[in-house]
Amino acid sequence: MKTWTQNIRYSFRLLRKSPGFTVVAIVTLALGIGANTAIFSVLYASLLAPMPYPDADRLMMVWSKIDGRNVVSAGDYLEWNRQNTAFQDLVAWTGGNFNLATPAQPEMIGGRVVTPGFYRMQGIEFFLGRDFLPEEGSPGKDHAVILTHKTWERLGSDRNIIGKAIRVDNQPYTVAGVLVPGLADRLTGADISVPLAFKPEQLNHDFHWLLVMGKLKPGVSRTQAQADMNVVTSRLAQDFPKSNKGWGASVEPLHNDFLPPELIKNLWLLMAAVAFVLLIACANVANLLLARGMSRTKEVAVRTSLGATRAHIFSQFLTESLIMACLGGAIGIGLGEIMLKLLLANIPFDLPSEADIRLSVPVLLFTLSATTLAGIFFGCAPAWQASRVNPNETLKESGRAGTSAGKHRLRRILVVAEFALALTLLAAAGLAMHSFWNVTRVDLGIRKDHILTFFLPVPDQRFTKPVEIDPYYQQILEKMRAVPGVVDAAVSTGGPLQGSFGGMYFSVSGKPVGDPSLRPSSPFQMVTPGYFGTYGIRVVKGRSFTDQDSANGARVAMVNENFVRRYLPGVDPLTQTIGVDQLVPGVRRTGDTVQWQIVGVFHNVRGGDLRDDSRPEIDVPFWQSPWPQAGVAVRTTGDPEAMAKSIAAAIHAVDPNLPLANIGTMDQILDHSLLGDQFIAALFGSFAIVALLLAAVGIYGVMAFGVAQRTHEIGLRMALGAGKQQVLGLILREGFLLAMAGLGFGLVGAYFLGRAMQSTLYGVGTIDLGAFGAVAMVLLASALLACYVPARRAARIDPMVALRYE
Repeated sequence: MKTWTQNIRYSFRLLRKSPGFTVVAIVTLALGIGANTAIFSVLYASLLAPMPYPDADRLMMVWSKIDGRNVVSAGDYLEWNRQNTAFQDLVAWTGGNFNLATPAQPEMIGGRVVTPGFYRMQGIEFFLGRDFLPEEGSPGKDHAVILTHKTWERLGSDRNIIGKAIRVDNQPYTVAGVLVPGLADRLTGADISVPLAFKPEQLNHDFHWLLVMGKLKPGVSRTQAQADMNVVTSRLAQDFPKSNKGWGASVEPLHNDFLPPELIKNLWLLMAAVAFVLLIACANVANLLLARGMSRTKEVAVRTSLGATRAHIFSQFLTESLIMACLGGAIGIGLGEIMLKLLLANIPFDLPSEADIRLSVPVLLFTLSATTLAGIFFGCAPAWQASRVNPNETLKESGRAGTSAGKHRLRRILVVAEFALALTLLAAAGLAMHSFWNVTRVDLGIRKDHILTFFLPVPDQRFTKPVEIDPYYQQILEKMRAVPGVVDAAVSTGGPLQGSFGGMYFSVSGKPVGDPSLRPSSPFQMVTPGYFGTYGIRVVKGRSFTDQDSANGARVAMVNENFVRRYLPGVDPLTQTIGVDQLVPGVRRTGDTVQWQIVGVFHNVRGGDLRDDSRPEIDVPFWQSPWPQAGVAVRTTGDPEAMAKSIAAAIHAVDPNLPLANIGTMDQILDHSLLGDQFIAALFGSFAIVALLLAAVGIYGVMAFGVAQRTHEIGLRMALGAGKQQVLGLILREGFLLAMAGLGFGLVGAYFLGRAMQSTLYGVGTIDLGAFGAVAMVLLASALLACYVPARRAARIDPMVALRYE
């Protein structure tokens, strides 16, 4: 213990003696540890942390399954709930938009429609009030509402709000409860919850619209639950062959079930990137310590002569490294906190609502472990080198023993490793940037200039018949088109870059499908006649919709080029009809199958995923298949944002209580769609730049120290006739060879990293010669630049001074 205390005191004394060296080493480590702390905080909270629910391992999502997982029909959910023997509870919910009357003005908020017991099953506690009662899940008794804590605060923080009525969708709802702050406030799109009360017309097995979650009975495994649900779904397929034949169920743990695989992979890749940065930082500090250790060989020799053992010398040097690591770790935690705040302020992804992203105890333990391992990693080589000093040789040669080739070799190996890691990171950044560039160059299929879009959240209960919907939207279109500066306007259930209404199963004329479960599906949306003109979508064959395609007209449809290529190869699409079930507006069910005559083919338009260039699409006239809620697009002659107020006034002339939601231009929507790729490219680029700077500093340090150690040799060369250019070339050649060695190893790492990133990239191969070539040139240029300063210093050495140099 006394020895450790002495080592610590001596280490602090030495660090104070060399403030420049200490600051550089600690800041280098802090950068690596801070970046690792920030990214690991996100990774841990999103992927690794246990979910904040009691018995979270028993919470399962239950999906309908046919060619992949799907949402669930109301009929299936009720039968699952009645027939299963594996689940203690089974609840259902769906998302929705609600018009909430706030003290300022009505506004659209996101909410959930949930079966009673939804919050009780998850163990989410109430700040005020209670969960929904079973009877509140019945039609006519369902005008109750649960508020999140943040919504309660927005409404005035009234502690006596339980039992009072608030207006939701222009109807009174009694407040039953207020959830505790925290988790519920983070749940995406769940500012309020209302009971899910099934109407008779919703009790069918055709229309899939519900999410279902269950809690396993104690002692029941997921495998047993899956087997139980297989029995239930097989029974339903026999009882309801038209709707359920071919359908099954998939029981999946709730944990990470909603995270896209690409996002999970990106988080792990970012963690690997910052780990590389930390390794480069460690190699840099190890090089600094090796150089410092060479200058301390005489000190070590004297201490050894006075009785210090190799173990004591080793422990002294390792203690110095660990103290530097601890100081770097402490600063790194503060730096990580700042990086984390910046990360969360700019991250464009929807992370799990349960993720409480902060510097938690597990994160701090990770940082402590990383700090300790870093100290050991970069401290062992200098400590081992110092413990092997031969005191007799060192004292006889006046400290010149520190310049042996073996010790230089270790420093060069570390530089090569730094450059290999830096190139791997640069290659990852190059691939991500190339992918981002490709995404920005895709053919959107529209003219995105001068378009304003928004959503009209009309309540479901507002309209009960199709004949009520068409006049409503016709009035809105008429009022908007009368606004000065409006060129055209359209109503649709989806839109370019935003996705469609949903997927619908269909059949093609002449290709009957005996088994309904084998029917293909396609994105499907309803649009008014001005839709294609407003967005500038090109009709490549046939015609667009007209005002004659009304509710009383013949059923017509348009399909995109992908649909024709996939489902109608070799035939004239204008001679074909497609059978699609009629949608019943405002009700979660479908009607009889309707034959829609294809009258036009339009150019492919990108949907919600800019990378998806194979998406088929079916469009039908809005007047022939109306829906209460819809999006609106308005083409203007001037700045569309400047016209938002006048367009809103036109809509409020028809419906004063209807808010306009998600107002934005198509340029803004495109920018938002690109945020994910841009963010990943920027992060990889930032880490790569840091890695490149650290690697350049590393090779500079090696070459500068080498020049200092070889002053005598260089002076001798110049005295024997070597010119300045030859000396300059000698030093640059050595640095270039180190960089080339790092380049070779780095290209191997870049290949494997490219393979790991492949599924997250767009239009980029595993070996991207352009990206790899560009980053290799950047790496070599930075290496030569870092070597030039010490090489220039070497070329200016005065031979007479150098020959007297010790």
